Amino acid sequence: MTGDMNDHMNDKQSAAAQPPAFRKMDWLARDIAVERRTDGVIVLKSRFALQAYEKHIPASLAKWARERPDHTWLAQRKGADRQWHKLSYSAAMHQVDGLTQGLLDLGLAPGSVVAILSGNSIEHALMTQAAMQARLPVAPISPAYSLMSQDHAKLKYLFGLVKPAVVLVQDGVMFERALRALGLDGVTLVHVERPADGLPSMAFADLAATKVTPDVAASIDAITPDTTGKLLFTSGSTGMPKAVINTQRMMCANVAMGSQVRRQPAGHEAVYLDWMPWNHTMGGNALFNAMLTDGGTLYIDDGRPTPGLFDETLRNLREVSPTYYANVPAGYAALAAAMEKDEALCQSFFKNLGLMAYGGARLPDDLYERMQALAVKTTGERVVFYTGWGSTETAPTSTGTYWNTERVGLIGLPFPGVELKMVPAGPKYELRLRGVNVTPGYFGRPDLTQAAFDDEGFYCIGDAGTFVDPADPSQGLNFAGRVAEEFKLTTGTFVHVGELRTDAIAAATPVLLDALVAGQDRPFVGLLAWPNLQACRQLLDDPDATFDQVVKHPAVRDCVKAGLQAHNAAAGGASSRRIARVLLMTEPPSIDGNELTDKGYINQRAGLDRRSALVERLYAEAPDDEVIVLR
Repeated sequence: MTGDMNDHMNDKQSAAAQPPAFRKMDWLARDIAVERRTDGVIVLKSRFALQAYEKHIPASLAKWARERPDHTWLAQRKGADRQWHKLSYSAAMHQVDGLTQGLLDLGLAPGSVVAILSGNSIEHALMTQAAMQARLPVAPISPAYSLMSQDHAKLKYLFGLVKPAVVLVQDGVMFERALRALGLDGVTLVHVERPADGLPSMAFADLAATKVTPDVAASIDAITPDTTGKLLFTSGSTGMPKAVINTQRMMCANVAMGSQVRRQPAGHEAVYLDWMPWNHTMGGNALFNAMLTDGGTLYIDDGRPTPGLFDETLRNLREVSPTYYANVPAGYAALAAAMEKDEALCQSFFKNLGLMAYGGARLPDDLYERMQALAVKTTGERVVFYTGWGSTETAPTSTGTYWNTERVGLIGLPFPGVELKMVPAGPKYELRLRGVNVTPGYFGRPDLTQAAFDDEGFYCIGDAGTFVDPADPSQGLNFAGRVAEEFKLTTGTFVHVGELRTDAIAAATPVLLDALVAGQDRPFVGLLAWPNLQACRQLLDDPDATFDQVVKHPAVRDCVKAGLQAHNAAAGGASSRRIARVLLMTEPPSIDGNELTDKGYINQRAGLDRRSALVERLYAEAPDDEVIVLR
């Protein structure tokens, strides 16, 4: 009897030690074929064939306008009272057809480009669908190039590259300075709200009211999988942005890939709340196209994961319960801090949530644990954190973590229809991609197109990776940084910048937002780091603290020091992993200085060049008091 009781108690203790189950998701099995070549090259691909997909993106809008005409497709806060303005699939289809006819009536040359300068909006979405129906490539350009830049150099370069025939702006007055910097002769300018003073401009509403003729249906019927749907611009981290051709086949196939590897069980209609910009492939393709194909509802979030703007996101999340939610780590950090103080916000956020996704940087382990603790407290279940990997050239995601993983920092495994080639590069692999989701090339730059592919037709993405477990490829791959960013210390040791940067930011969570990794031809690694102002304000319990105050505050400096010294201790004697000094910066990264891409990525080389004086302070024989010296 005693033995039975002990067994029963052990069973209870074992059950108590088990973490709560993950909320149910239907994952594709990880059945990966592994080809190992004699030269060390490895090629991975899923043994599952890619499922069928639509001929083009606008087909999904037409489908849902027929099958669920009154269902809300898009919602955005508008007007002085900032209430939700909702647009159904049928009402959207009516406007899109009118816009399509209006574009056809302009008599533009085949392949003429429609450029959109402003950010996410209902009108932006409608014009995108109309341009594709008219077989005119749509080119959404980062608003930062118009509104944040002082010289408009990138904006002017992109206009010269794609030579748009039509330009859409949400507010002509807001974009007037940028518009006057461009040559608009022969360009049809369209405004949604106010026209720019003195510039001929057509009202969006008038264009949408164009009477539809059979020409619209004929144009849609003429769309082929090879028709260029979008021109999406790269980040410009190594020079001027490139215009990536996105065909209808690329975009539709990529939606099918994501849908095939992960599905939320039936019971919840797809609801998204998202801020990610549509000029970026993640927001404009991975999220927007997937939502449209699913017949879901997208609430356009005008908030951002930055001080002063995240309150808008919190307001929205109190009213909208998403089934899928994506953000960058800084956004999750702000969300976790808010939910830890607001049970009603927790209830709304987790109510219908099937999946959380992150990108842009590695999710810190402690942030992962905080979010899971909130999920369990609210629902009794954990929610998988999902991430994918790819680029603008791959429409975008080619791999994903499509299983109940508790690890962060992975890039997962290839989707059906994708081949991942791994070329040995020292202790890791250079990664290359081939598949139906890969671009045919760069618009107007055949030289860059040729240089981007190897002799087998694999796209050379420039990223590196390693196996989680070399003996078991099904465990997935770790992201190991950008190949071109690596450098050597004077000791001859290679520093893997991408991996070290993300690990350092995670180690100093939550007070570091981003960093430049210095040390080329130096004896040790140093960081020039930007503080996370919102997190630092929370740490100091001072909502008005400035950057100058934050970088000098002992609590912030102590947090940086403690986190990075723990990182160094874990690195042991590896000089390539140890960070010796840190200097916190107050000047934000510059777009015009090529330090910051429109997508928020940091250009390491440009940043270090531009801040060479700070680098010298970092490596001074006797560093000043603002330099944090680590063990």
